[in-house]
Amino acid sequence: MAVRSKWQSLPTEQINPATLGIDKLAAADIVEGMLSEDQKMVAAVQHEKDRIAVGVDIITQALRKNGRIIFVGAGTSGRLGVLESAEMPPTFGTKPDLVQAIMAGGQNAVLRAREGVEDNYEEGARSVNRLRPTKKDVVIGVSASGMTPFVRGALTRARRAGSKIIFVTCDPSTELQTFVDLTIAPAVGPEVIAGSTRLKAGTATKMVLNMLTTASMIRIGKTYGNLMVDVQMGSEKLRDRARRIITIVTGLEYDDADKLLRRAHWNVKAAIVMQKGDLSYNQSLSRLRRARDFVREAIGEDVEPRLKALLKVG
Repeated sequence: MAVRSKWQSLPTEQINPATLGIDKLAAADIVEGMLSEDQKMVAAVQHEKDRIAVGVDIITQALRKNGRIIFVGAGTSGRLGVLESAEMPPTFGTKPDLVQAIMAGGQNAVLRAREGVEDNYEEGARSVNRLRPTKKDVVIGVSASGMTPFVRGALTRARRAGSKIIFVTCDPSTELQTFVDLTIAPAVGPEVIAGSTRLKAGTATKMVLNMLTTASMIRIGKTYGNLMVDVQMGSEKLRDRARRIITIVTGLEYDDADKLLRRAHWNVKAAIVMQKGDLSYNQSLSRLRRARDFVREAIGEDVEPRLKALLKVG
């Protein structure tokens, strides 16, 4: 029988021999089968750890040169990029334009699927062009199948601008490797439901993007140990987290930590440096600038022993 489909041979479109009779199983057995497949997915991401680390270095270098991170994707892949972009400001105190996301179909496609928009190569190029990519930027294309025309158009345009290109896919054989700086391709294999890339492919992609963004933020000083010292105070929960971080690092009581944070304009890093260095708010900001925004360098103190004592671990 002649094969006319260009998608049929893709790993993400294959039929999974382990789940052929899944529609006859009890709920517990479906769950067990999905967990078994997810274990294979984690192993596939583990296999890409060295490439992920290279991606972190690429992004870190760009951020240190005031470059941006721009995610591009469609469908599930696009939404995962949008999620990463949205989570950076509240978690790490980044400016909204530092980490951005382009979604095929625009903002409306985030909540309501718009099939067909992913096939528009030219719109992908136009979409990334609106952000005026430069040599300082890193553009991360996300496409489980490795074939999405929208993403290819965007990456081609970004490449022409001199941006660094990282491609995250679940097809290790994609020919896009020929013009990107780095391909990260966990070979997750066929989905539990054939072609449903919101499953293993989506989870693997989320893991990769988590590591790329989080590790890069750590590398530019957005944490002190594993404490979220650039957290933004958008809710009472986050203000409470800020107070607790201050009590842990400085030894102040909770109410005193609140007073210190108010004097520091709710800037956790500045508050720590003010208390540890007996400095004013403006002096603490100056010291942080000289320390490249790293709290450890600004106060000359490692937080790990204090955290170990708190957790009672050796």
